[in-house]
Amino acid sequence: KRTSNSTCVIWTFKPWSRLAGIESTGSRINATAAKSVDHNTERRAMKMGKVIKSDAEWREQLDDLAYRVTRKEATERPGTHEDFPEGSGTFTCVCCGAELFDKAHKFESGTGWPSFYQPKEPGRIGEKADHSLFRRRTEVHCSRCDAHLGHVFADGPPPTGLRYCINGVALRFKPGES
Repeated sequence: KRTSNSTCVIWTFKPWSRLAGIESTGSRINATAAKSVDHNTERRAMKMGKVIKSDAEWREQLDDLAYRVTRKEATERPGTHEDFPEGSGTFTCVCCGAELFDKAHKFESGTGWPSFYQPKEPGRIGEKADHSLFRRRTEVHCSRCDAHLGHVFADGPPPTGLRYCINGVALRFKPGES
């Protein structure tokens, strides 16, 4: 099912679909294969509906740094987002507003980037191999709009042992109950 308004196209998928969101934009085709740890995670991600916009629409919506980080997989300087508000709340994707991380799962990693030990819910964060910088890392992105968020490492605190190291510019903080 496809719904559209003047700024974006939102695709809703059938849970049995293995290929999510194919849109032709001139000579470019956007195709996002549903990649997940298990079928339940895949179904939850597909229920969110994919947000697909043209490069020009992302440039118009985002400031320069947010565009470079989320759409071109750049990295912001460490220590540039230490000013997130105190109190409970949710961190959302700067591109599509999807709820990604709970403030209760945030911890101080000493890296200079916001760090979390788990996403708000399974299926909100997608992963893919990143072989840049001459080593293998795991890149994380928003499952709804494919915005690059950062990387996940296996050196975090209990209970997961994971550290989601996220570019602060890729997040917005929504105060309130977590």
